[in-house]
Amino acid sequence: QKYFPLLDATGKLTHKFLVVSNITPDDASAVIDGNERVVRPRLADAKFFFDQDRKKSLADRVPGLAKVVYHNKLGTQGERAQRVAAIASAMGRQLDDALSAPSPASGGRSGWGQVADCTPPPQPSPASRGGGLAQQADQAALLAKADLLTDMVGEFPELQGIMGRYYALHDGLPAAIADAIEDHYKPQFAGDTLPRNPVGVCVALADKLETLAGMFGIGQLPTGDKDPFALRRHALGVIRMLIEQDLPLDLDLLFKAAKVSDEKVAAQLADFIYERLAGSLREQGYSALEVDAVLALRPQRLGDVPKRLAAVRAFAALPEAASLAAANKRVGNILKKAEGAVAAQVNAALLKEPAEIALNAALAAVKPKADAAFDQGDYTAALQSLAALKAPVDKFFDDVMVNAEDAQLRNNRLGLLAVLHQAMNRVADLSRLSA
Repeated sequence: QKYFPLLDATGKLTHKFLVVSNITPDDASAVIDGNERVVRPRLADAKFFFDQDRKKSLADRVPGLAKVVYHNKLGTQGERAQRVAAIASAMGRQLDDALSAPSPASGGRSGWGQVADCTPPPQPSPASRGGGLAQQADQAALLAKADLLTDMVGEFPELQGIMGRYYALHDGLPAAIADAIEDHYKPQFAGDTLPRNPVGVCVALADKLETLAGMFGIGQLPTGDKDPFALRRHALGVIRMLIEQDLPLDLDLLFKAAKVSDEKVAAQLADFIYERLAGSLREQGYSALEVDAVLALRPQRLGDVPKRLAAVRAFAALPEAASLAAANKRVGNILKKAEGAVAAQVNAALLKEPAEIALNAALAAVKPKADAAFDQGDYTAALQSLAALKAPVDKFFDDVMVNAEDAQLRNNRLGLLAVLHQAMNRVADLSRLSA
């Protein structure tokens, strides 16, 4: 209707509004009066719906969701709310555990990145089912769709979530739960804000994961430009929350919480998420080689991806990088061609050539440092420590015949290369950096 509400200097809504008209009248007052006559009854309707809706709590509306069909193969909104609540509370428990566990990097409590504090009020309402993150996420998820049954949202569908927050506050629920009800739709578009607290993050993640798991489970994958259930947007929303909030949640655990048990469906959904992530990272300015190197390992914790990319970029700037990347690619090809699985272990007594003895010694010195840095989350240091391997690796390939006729020698040298390959590819697949 081309109406724009106006706020005062403090951000408070005023009783004035702007109206857009494509005419130039001699007397603008007639246009203003006509638009006011349209707006006033709409506001009166909204006031009536608002007053009526508050006579019934959100919790009392939840049973009505059982009568609202969500999808003919996925049940009702009531059944969906139960699924979302189960996922949200599972994530809440994981995050509660992560917050209470000591962080290897800091020696203190694990952090949430940029997630705002969500300490429950000191005097929680009796209406709340609990103050813990898991309990609040469970409650918010069960109530998140209840405002779809209100008169206000029925008349003004764009207010779903927003009205749920107001009604939750009216019902005496904690602000964390009320905010989560509004925020569980976020992010709805590129650049949209993320949920403002951990409860909202849990419910928003759960809502999107349930949609993805359900639609992939019944074969409703996007095709070409067609994406009727906005699955690409949901996947990007999951990615943004996991990365920007640096959440300590692994993808396989999220899939497990979302009851993605079919291996084919899980593989399709993982591919879909990593494809969206790759596209998003390239749009942010990372090179295709950098993105490919990191995502080739399918890192389970997406919050680590920016640190891995920064480490790969720093490694690529080293003078030893090109040679090590090429060597890593060569090692990978040798191991692929080997008969059977190659164990990453070395019998020092079988090392004959000076070059293989030197490489084994270099690995014994470098690998513990690289592993320690990796375990502390210092991926840049982990990769940069590998620079010391350039000379012994080059010497090994110059002087040593890997595929020796003696089976013991051959297998031991393959084992040495497997140790090297393992050491070099914890942060990213460095072979992807080789031209």
